[in-house]
Amino acid sequence: MRPRDFSDFIGQEHVIGENTPLRQSLEVGGIPSFILWGPPGTGKTSLANIVAKSSGYHFQMLSAVTVGVSELRASIKQARERLGMESQRTILFIDEIPRFNKSQQDVILPHVEKGTIILIGATTENPSFEVVSPLLSRSRVFPLNPLTESDIEQIINRAINDKEKGLGSFRVKLRDEVLESLVKLSNSDARMALNTLELAVHAT
Repeated sequence: MRPRDFSDFIGQEHVIGENTPLRQSLEVGGIPSFILWGPPGTGKTSLANIVAKSSGYHFQMLSAVTVGVSELRASIKQARERLGMESQRTILFIDEIPRFNKSQQDVILPHVEKGTIILIGATTENPSFEVVSPLLSRSRVFPLNPLTESDIEQIINRAINDKEKGLGSFRVKLRDEVLESLVKLSNSDARMALNTLELAVHAT
């Protein structure tokens, strides 16, 4: 159920709305490096994917929890070669970027400065505490809000009715009180809402 474009994305209008800095940057073809800061399940990875698709840039995803300096250097080398040989820029998406130590962040910095990569970081923690100042100063920070109950309800209903990506082929019937319980159990986390819904459908 991951959204494919901005029209498919639910919530975060303050970041992805038509007249926001991010959308305006995309329209003129100049994407800044930025960090998405928000609670789990609010669309950080989905938004990074949509930005890459909208720009035509190559999308490379790494997790700061599992990646070391050698893998980071290899990804940057590939981005440099891609830019030189194919004239295609690379968005390097780093999940939980504060988990990188200073030396790992220092590896990224010169390549962000040169424009070899566009950095998109994602974090559930305040990036001001763990992201080094030089990298932070070269990146916009976009705070993401917790999804509203209306957002979660819309996501659940979309999943129930979507035959291609969701559970539409199961012809799910969801009573109002069950929908309300799912929304509250999700705690504003779309991923939790969808996982719980899927489990419930398969269990019944």
